[in-house]
Amino acid sequence: MAKLITASIDVTKIDKSRIIEGRKGGKYLSLTLWVNEEDDQFGNNVSIEQSQTKEERDANSPKNYLGNGKEWRGNGGGVKKPAPATVIDDDDDIPF
Repeated sequence: MAKLITASIDVTKIDKSRIIEGRKGGKYLSLTLWVNEEDDQFGNNVSIEQSQTKEERDANSPKNYLGNGKEWRGNGGGVKKPAPATVIDDDDDIPF
């Protein structure tokens, strides 16, 4: 059974030095997502952070938390539909 997860991140918190360029010119950022067992006060149960290197994990370096989301659970056999997102066309505030 497929699961739907919706999420948002604060792009101003991205460490731009971690964005890597792929072979075909695409730009990529490694993220770590985990599903928590309990929802927070807003119904979010997914946490998102920028992935760490093995050395950073071994050194217990601070994590760069970027945002959160929700795993949409079935309701009577269906999936709850998330609210539509607001689209922002102004790219001036995106840090990359």
